[in-house]
Amino acid sequence: MVLKGRARMDRRTKNLVKRLKRSDIAIIDHDDIDEVAANSLIDIRPQAIINAAVSITGRYPARGVYKILKAGIPVLDEVGEDIFRRVREGMYLEIKGNAVYWGEGLIAEGQLITMEDVEIKLNQASQNIQQELDRFVENTLEYAKKEKDILLGTIEIPIIDTPMLNHHVLIVVRGSSYKEDLKTISSYIQEEQPVLIGVDGGADALLEFGLTPDIIVGDMDSVSDEALACGAEIIVHAYADGSAPGLERVESMGIKAKIFPMPGTSEDVAMIIAWEEGASLIVAVGTHSNMVDFLEKGRKGMGSTFLIRLKVGSILVDARGVSQLYQHSLHRRYLLQLFAGALVPILIILWVSPATKPLFQILLLQFKLLFNI
Repeated sequence: MVLKGRARMDRRTKNLVKRLKRSDIAIIDHDDIDEVAANSLIDIRPQAIINAAVSITGRYPARGVYKILKAGIPVLDEVGEDIFRRVREGMYLEIKGNAVYWGEGLIAEGQLITMEDVEIKLNQASQNIQQELDRFVENTLEYAKKEKDILLGTIEIPIIDTPMLNHHVLIVVRGSSYKEDLKTISSYIQEEQPVLIGVDGGADALLEFGLTPDIIVGDMDSVSDEALACGAEIIVHAYADGSAPGLERVESMGIKAKIFPMPGTSEDVAMIIAWEEGASLIVAVGTHSNMVDFLEKGRKGMGSTFLIRLKVGSILVDARGVSQLYQHSLHRRYLLQLFAGALVPILIILWVSPATKPLFQILLLQFKLLFNI
């Protein structure tokens, strides 16, 4: 098998997909590819994916590479970080078996991963998950000691202009299944008109569905310029020490922003803001909600996400998987019954109407003559 394409490369997958095309070969450096990264790559369907790292280590059941292979996209694994030094953006590469070539020159070698390889790693993961869970629990307890203020409700938030008191708030993170769930709850959004908060790339997810975010929260590393300029209130998530690397980007666009220093993730910040502002209900789309999500994120700060959910849990509804539970498809039998139910009154009205009654009488007469009745 020979695969050819222009090299598009970035150590951060979410940055790469912004310029990746279907005809390209994606070069990434991503241990344990998560489902969010996998979905973003599958949407583009590049010729192949070259990973400098290990796509699935077996530490926990990371199913990203499984989804990529199932979509029919080849993955050349473990080629090493040296490929980022030897390849330049736009170079025309060829993948022959387990090797990468530029012209006649050998660039790198790896392992063309198969579904059988992934199944072996997933079996290992089922045995190793206990150790990973133990580490996560220890990390969560450590953060619980550091973040007592968040749990006790004594944290100070910036002044928010968007009113949320007694309103529903929809928080969108561009995570797994966000597209399906946004489609499913579209009628809820139209009827309830919740306050829309986009967490970084979640703002672009809202725009993708024709919705304009009221607030954008995040460190501003994965949100587009278009989203930042949509008129939403901007809240930059800063480190606990007050430094906010994302503020420079926002200010360079001439956009005013507020800073919110808080440990943890940006989705934590969005939930705390909605809680403290008196939201009556928080609906979360694409956020992290289960053990594998927390392990996939690979941050110590995910312990704080767990704690934040303990705090806001009384008004929090997670929309993840709603699209699997509730489908809009109708059985053919129901459609026929609906059609028949609508047709009967129309025929009755036409039969008794002075304007159409002669037409029906003529049709009836033609019918009798045709069949000699």
